[in-house]
Amino acid sequence: MNTEPFLSVIVPVYNAENFLCECVDSLLAQDFTDYEIILVDDGSTDQSGVICDRYAAASSRVLSLHQPNGGHTSARQHGLRASRGRYIAFADSDDWIAPGMYRLMCQAVYDTGADVVICSHTAVMASREEVVRSDFPAGFYDKQRLEKEVYPRMIYSGTYYRYGIAPNLWNKLFRRELLDRHLFHVPTDVVMGEDALASYSCMLEASSMYFLDEPLYYYRSNASSLSRRSAPLSRLPQNRKVFDTLWQVIDTARYPYMAEQLNYFCVYQSLLAYEAVFRKMAQNGEDFRQYFADECRDEKIRRAFRSVPINAITGTHNRLYTLCVRHGLYGLFRLLLRH
Repeated sequence: MNTEPFLSVIVPVYNAENFLCECVDSLLAQDFTDYEIILVDDGSTDQSGVICDRYAAASSRVLSLHQPNGGHTSARQHGLRASRGRYIAFADSDDWIAPGMYRLMCQAVYDTGADVVICSHTAVMASREEVVRSDFPAGFYDKQRLEKEVYPRMIYSGTYYRYGIAPNLWNKLFRRELLDRHLFHVPTDVVMGEDALASYSCMLEASSMYFLDEPLYYYRSNASSLSRRSAPLSRLPQNRKVFDTLWQVIDTARYPYMAEQLNYFCVYQSLLAYEAVFRKMAQNGEDFRQYFADECRDEKIRRAFRSVPINAITGTHNRLYTLCVRHGLYGLFRLLLRH
């Protein structure tokens, strides 16, 4: 392995003993050699840390790091600090990748010099698999094409709710300088929406991007993944922190159309949280009037819900929820959660 590999693959690991070997084995099975694997054990309480050390002892390509539990973003930041690659990729510890993934993605960099490379992925569910592609044709996009064709539909494609480019980090390669500037502004206590804070700001700064149509990453939709999508009350302030950070890091003066996209993103992420958080509180007989009022009064949330047209939102309940948030209708909102 070169002293400075072309690619560093960072894998945050937390209590993933049931899937970790499949993940790391798929990384080691790549038909590409100029890369390193950095496993970051994020304070696991199962055998994950031991498994990481075992792989590091068996392969010079693997580095095993350990830290007290700090969350997904903290582990990624730790891995980035330790990495040496010119380009950076991420994988989640319960997923796996195709044997040719990094060869194809790095070849796109070799051929074009792209700052960011994106591939399609396969969502693996209990009963089926679904290939997920971006809205943009495969190929190379220079800055002019990005500004004309990609950025105006990057976060919100025009269909509620479909991303132009999904925010997840794990199906993308980034020139490391982009991540050095943007990964560390992601708050480590945010557990939902954190990928968007890094990926979208990196892509807006990129001078060029390359899209691969091949589905090379396998995202496992399982209980472990779903646990990261749990809905404690803390999800509401975390959402607001995501919105605040996005408005800070995305230059809406340079790209005015990003303001509309951020408003759509805000409504979508808020409705996801409200459906989960407030429905659970309602089922428990809890009064969440004050929390609901706080959401309605938040400047960015209020602006987003008032700017997104009702007829642009799909689903009767989503439209009614939107009206409730616009007008602070707690009683009606609570009633809707019962159905």
